[in-house]
Amino acid sequence: MVLKIISATEAKPGTNIIIEGDVYTVKKVDISKTGKHGSSKCRIELSHIVNGQKKIMAVPGHERFEVPMIDKRKGQVLSVGEKASVMDLESFETIDMEVPEELKAEIQADSTVEYWDIEGLKIIKRKL
Repeated sequence: MVLKIISATEAKPGTNIIIEGDVYTVKKVDISKTGKHGSSKCRIELSHIVNGQKKIMAVPGHERFEVPMIDKRKGQVLSVGEKASVMDLESFETIDMEVPEELKAEIQADSTVEYWDIEGLKIIKRKL
């Protein structure tokens, strides 16, 4: 479910937006002034929310982006293998999730983690 729709000039660093079905975090925005014969232009630097891949795009200032609904939740790791089995601490449901490379050394069974539910995609963000 999309939370809201913003224009390119309203995108600020730290804002999450959906581009071509993927969720990106805005890192930097440069906005040019409107000219005699045109609208403002925005140069936006983005970072993919899951794998950190960088992307730079130049769009008109009136371009519209969707802001995704991000649900931040806590869970307890039940087991770690190819994927981590995480139990949500509120609903007690069990979810299998990929463990990010930077967290593989830290996460063991019985660890408490914060995971994000982004439009149905669940990712582990940090160990608590």
